[in-house]
Amino acid sequence: MPSITSLAETAALVGDPARANMLAALMDGRALTATELARAAGITPQTASGHLARLTTAGLLAMDRQGKHRYHRLASPAVAGMLESIMTVAGGINRTDRPRDGTAVVTGPRDKALRYARTCYDHLAGQVAVAIADRMSGSGFIDFSADGGVLSDDGATFLRDLGVDLDGAMTRAGRRGGPILCRPCLDWSERRPHIAGAVGAALCRACFSQGWIRRVDGTRAVGITPAGRRGLIRAFGYGIMG
Repeated sequence: MPSITSLAETAALVGDPARANMLAALMDGRALTATELARAAGITPQTASGHLARLTTAGLLAMDRQGKHRYHRLASPAVAGMLESIMTVAGGINRTDRPRDGTAVVTGPRDKALRYARTCYDHLAGQVAVAIADRMSGSGFIDFSADGGVLSDDGATFLRDLGVDLDGAMTRAGRRGGPILCRPCLDWSERRPHIAGAVGAALCRACFSQGWIRRVDGTRAVGITPAGRRGLIRAFGYGIMG
């Protein structure tokens, strides 16, 4: 269990606006240079280098070298989960325009594209991702609990038929047999779970590789292509598109 000191140190690192902006920019799972992250944070590259060094030393970021270039990424899915959870909590307590007439509170990002479909580190999030999780759970393909989730045999067959590489997902997770595990991730905007873990990452990779989704430059939002719309409707029904 982490000490109170280490908890406070981590909170202080994330709490700085420049560092928070850089961490948020990495939430789509990509690795970025110091210059790109400086631009995202609105600071100079020199200042960004100092922030990045602190985040790397603390274990929140990892740095990869490729030739003369250095690329920074979130150190693990646990870091991404922490950030998504903070966004969820912050979205609930920092609103100054909370309605007082009983109308629904709008949660998460104001950007409709981000609310509809985005990446959450290595898996899909947003309205579409939550709808996928609902369909998978309702069909008995995934059994979610408070502690995690398990993909059923029928669920594994269903995803493999969609072109999802579950065997590769198991290898990446360091597992060679037994149940295929996943986990629920509380969605920042929908406030209901989408699919994370090895299964969520494999599903996201399949959607990219099959051309069902594409990245939107400068944002975590992803666009659903015409092929993706057809594929998602075929797999999950018309309600998947909202």
